[in-house]
Amino acid sequence: MSLAGLGVCLALAFAGLAALALSLDRHHRAALRGPLPRGRARPLRIAGWAGLALSFAAAVASAGWNFGPVQATGAVTAAALAVSACLTYRPGWLRPAALAALPLAAALLPFALAA
Repeated sequence: MSLAGLGVCLALAFAGLAALALSLDRHHRAALRGPLPRGRARPLRIAGWAGLALSFAAAVASAGWNFGPVQATGAVTAAALAVSACLTYRPGWLRPAALAALPLAAALLPFALAA
C-alpha cells in the first residue's frame, strides 16, 4: 500500500460521492443554488457510481486483493465524511472540491502505479 494509491482512491471516492450527492434535488439546490435540471440526475448518478468503481479498482491495483477492499472501504468512509461535512457547512464548495479531486487523482496516479 502506498500513500499515492490511497490518495487516488480517496480522491476518486470523494468525486464519486459528490456526484451522487449532487444527483439529489435537495443537495443540488443547496450546493448550486438552483433546481436539478430534468436530464442531469442520471449522468450524475452514472458518474458517481463510476467514480466509486474506479476508486475500488485503484485500491485493488495499489494494495492487491488482500488489503485493497479494506482500503477502498476506508476511503469511501472518509470521503463520505468529507462530502457530508461539506454539504453541512459549506455546500457551495462541494462542486469545486469534487472537480479539484479529479486532477489530483490523475496527478497521483503515476506515483501510485510506480510504487
